[in-house]
Amino acid sequence: MADLTTDFLGIKSPNPFWLASAPPTDKEYNVRRAFEAGWGGVVWKTLGAEGPPVVNVNGPRYGAIYGADRRLLGLNNIELITDRPLQTNLDEITRVKADYPDRAIIVSLMVPCEEQAWKDILPLVEATGADGIELNFGCPHGMSERGMGAAVGQVPEYIEMVTRWCKQYYSKPVIVKLTPNITDVRKPAEAAMRGGADAVSLINTINSITSVNLDSMSPEPSIDGKGSHGGYCGPAVKPIAMSMVSEIARNPETNGLPISGIGGVTTWRDAAEFMALGCGNVQVCTAAMTYGFKVVEEMISGLSEWMDEKGYSSTSDFVGMAVPNVTDWQFLNLNYVAKAEIDQDACIKCGRCFAACEDTSHQAISMSEERVFEVIDAECVACNLCVDVCPIEDCITMVQMEPGEIDPRTGKVVEEEYANWTTHPNNPGACAAE
Repeated sequence: MADLTTDFLGIKSPNPFWLASAPPTDKEYNVRRAFEAGWGGVVWKTLGAEGPPVVNVNGPRYGAIYGADRRLLGLNNIELITDRPLQTNLDEITRVKADYPDRAIIVSLMVPCEEQAWKDILPLVEATGADGIELNFGCPHGMSERGMGAAVGQVPEYIEMVTRWCKQYYSKPVIVKLTPNITDVRKPAEAAMRGGADAVSLINTINSITSVNLDSMSPEPSIDGKGSHGGYCGPAVKPIAMSMVSEIARNPETNGLPISGIGGVTTWRDAAEFMALGCGNVQVCTAAMTYGFKVVEEMISGLSEWMDEKGYSSTSDFVGMAVPNVTDWQFLNLNYVAKAEIDQDACIKCGRCFAACEDTSHQAISMSEERVFEVIDAECVACNLCVDVCPIEDCITMVQMEPGEIDPRTGKVVEEEYANWTTHPNNPGACAAE
């Protein structure tokens, strides 16, 4: 059996599945239930400094984007950081950590960009026995308007400065949570590294308005006829999150910086993909809010079975394996040729592939009077659209042409030296490198 135990920054947990800082980790009751369900760790919902109380709205806090079957694809929230007293949270963290010493507990923090504010709160957090802290530099709503959250995460100099304070006044690992609401995520990651961060986590939520109520003409969720931008999360943000993770993982300036992956992790496969792109573990929120804490059972069993099939004995065996295969477009092999192929036995004759290709692509699929759909190789550029719109998995596949074959579209011989594309004279990337 594969060993799912992870060691992230010296923090051990029985599996790589942590709950992200969010409503599911808001209190002792939730966290205990999460640990009993099998979660390997939690990042406690963001704590703020003592002072004026945080007041959340007493109305709808979430907006949603659904698929055709009403499956939740994206969740928008306008909730702020914890509105519970600081000392109450600290006491609960202390008790839970004492009762679950084998589980990871990270405390998310957000206080003003003032050294004294951090100097005051960090000893209180350290006294709880928690395993580390996560600096919330990503929240895009509410707190950012007060000069915190994403307002800090969008300024590399602030990230570096606050991270240095935390490393000075706190002895355990410091994780910096990055905002996706920025042009180049590598810059804040580099700033966190310069400040001494032990790791980064990403992505935090994406600034969004998910819908507009066309009766009240206000954004959803609507509070007394008004709405606000909020933070978008869930399965829909996964592609954005993985791209940002990969940019940090392959950036020479942040090489070796540990990453905790966040953004749409719903299944074991999602987790494995994030980890293949360089994440030492993953954090989950929307999946737990959609399906409950026991969703982790499928994640654990699925990842374990897949690792057994692949021969991986520990998660470290495959972490980062996909990173070398992430490249810039200019380095893609233009000598590689593939063609679509339709499995006639699996085809249900719905015609989606034909409609998509005929109307919006390359007119590379023919339809007979008997509704038999066939690929016209001379027109097919292997764009993959037919595969993507086909409702039957593996009914249409892309088949690589062998070197030496004649490409019916171009009439040229498929070149044999695929491996030499990086130095091929037709490669614009190679020319640019020279």
